[in-house]
Amino acid sequence: MVTHRPPYASGPPGRHFAVLDPATGEPFDEAPDQHPDDLDAVVARAHEAWRGWRSDPGARSAALRAAADAVEAAGADLAPLLTREQGKPLTESHQEVARTAARLRYFAGLSPRTESLVDGRPVRSEIRWRPLGPVAGIVPWNFPLQLASAKFAPALAAGNTMVLKPSPHTPLATRLLVSVVSAALPEDVLTVVTGREPLGTRLASHPGIRHVTFTGSVATGRAVARDAAASLARVTLELGGNDAAVLLDDVEVERIADRLFWAAFRNCGQVCMAVKRVYAPARLHSRVVEALAERAAATVVGPGLDPGTQLGPVGNAPQLARVERCTARALADGARAAAGGHRLDRPGYFFAPTVLTDVPARSPVVTQEQFGPVLPVLPYGSLDEAVEAANGTGFGLGGSVWGTDLDRAEEVAGRLECGTAWVNHHAELSLAQPFAGAKESGVGVAGGPWGLYGNLRPFVVHRPQEAPR
Repeated sequence: MVTHRPPYASGPPGRHFAVLDPATGEPFDEAPDQHPDDLDAVVARAHEAWRGWRSDPGARSAALRAAADAVEAAGADLAPLLTREQGKPLTESHQEVARTAARLRYFAGLSPRTESLVDGRPVRSEIRWRPLGPVAGIVPWNFPLQLASAKFAPALAAGNTMVLKPSPHTPLATRLLVSVVSAALPEDVLTVVTGREPLGTRLASHPGIRHVTFTGSVATGRAVARDAAASLARVTLELGGNDAAVLLDDVEVERIADRLFWAAFRNCGQVCMAVKRVYAPARLHSRVVEALAERAAATVVGPGLDPGTQLGPVGNAPQLARVERCTARALADGARAAAGGHRLDRPGYFFAPTVLTDVPARSPVVTQEQFGPVLPVLPYGSLDEAVEAANGTGFGLGGSVWGTDLDRAEEVAGRLECGTAWVNHHAELSLAQPFAGAKESGVGVAGGPWGLYGNLRPFVVHRPQEAPR
């Protein structure tokens, strides 16, 4: 472990906790373990900063554009640190930094519209939009920078301030990101707190927080909603996904195999909207399994800082244990590993890219979110059967349909019970589109103008159309 205290790890004097490198399983630095009682002062400063930040939309826009420029300029520092604590290949970390800057720039260009309501009365009604106040952003470890910006960019653009809490698995790159962004903002508009539970619980339930935006598991999302209810704060919850990819009987397997494989395995499968189940027509099932298994076997797995690495480690030891349990259960239930199926015998949290066949339909690797480099491929007889299976879990984040006849594929995609459906690709999002889950996959909307308005409340002013006589 290093003994120096670089800016991204520095903080108030007191306790610290170790940050592990998932490529080695060993500590490489520390982060401040802030006490929950510290939040009173942090939230109070965020509230004080809100008074000025909310008052000048033009200054906010300029500051967010400057912050985007600063993030791009800091990419050479941010990306390697992100890879070191999260594990993803360095090229993907640079992409995450770029996406973070792009999101800041996008929301810097948005502002709410004042509207007039005409309803036949001799009254002029004007609908204006006001910010909420201090917002809490609670961020997971799989895309710590990108998801942090998905919370603070719209919140700040709307005129709120934010207290951001990253996962204790990935606190360092987020601390550095906040220091870079905050240099372009007034003091205390954006602050970061790091630590272990009950820090997140206390933040979500803090009476000075007016909106809690969280990304993570369904179970934790329920707990966050209960915590936020104590102060009746608004909640936006982007929760788990178990996205299905339905392959139609006219699909050209070799043409789509690469796209399908990486839609499932990018970031070691640790993507909320990754393909986590594949349904293939029975007559094509073996070809699909073979094509995906060939790509799994050929994928270069290694530390994210190695230039040749295509797939890094699982992000942390608890998640690796979950992936191992889920895979072992499937194999014990009769599934067969066409590729992988085991942890790699080396230091760190490496798991072989795994393609499973002969998987029982009710196996947890099918019904639950495995969140790792494991993909079950299941055969189906009729298309109705495939759609029913795709819709047959409590999740509803995304889904995709793959085939040659695009009109037919789009019709089938319209039958999926999810927030976003793709045809012949998966998990590609525009900054301008809404992002929301169905069923247990989420509450509220992020992304695009919807994400901006989710951080605002309507304020209506009525006045007579004529002065009194």
